[in-house]
Amino acid sequence: MDANIDQVNKQAQAQPLIRNFNSDSIKSAFTPKVIGILIAIVIVGVISGFAASRFGALSTSSVQTGNITKGSSVATGTIIGSNDTTTFKDTAQGKLAAGGIDGEGAYHLIRSGGDSQNVYLTSSSVDLSQFVGRNIKVWGATQAAQHAGWLMDVGRIQILQ
Repeated sequence: MDANIDQVNKQAQAQPLIRNFNSDSIKSAFTPKVIGILIAIVIVGVISGFAASRFGALSTSSVQTGNITKGSSVATGTIIGSNDTTTFKDTAQGKLAAGGIDGEGAYHLIRSGGDSQNVYLTSSSVDLSQFVGRNIKVWGATQAAQHAGWLMDVGRIQILQ
């Protein structure tokens, strides 16, 4: 058993820890075929990135698309935004008003029960400015807040009135 250990130790000592590569072995790795494959991969990546940026907006999960010029012209019952109810699982409803609280939220929902019941809102996917003064229902994701009692990132709204 000791002979086996001695033999393994001798083999380990014979092999250097750091191995030098000669320039011929590196040059032989980059053959014209390998370079051609790498160039093809880069071209396919650029084309697919361009296609995704150009046509990706068409595949978003939105119920209504297009620019709404005036929020008051949107019919009651209309749903605007994402269908992703797993991300936007929290709901609230009330009258939309402009303004947040101490820098949190750009809008808020006025609900019965006073200011303590307000829901402060931000949204990167729905333009809430068009619905100020309307009664709406929102779906969103609750965010951490320091001043707002409830801060929500809105992904979907429904016009109630």
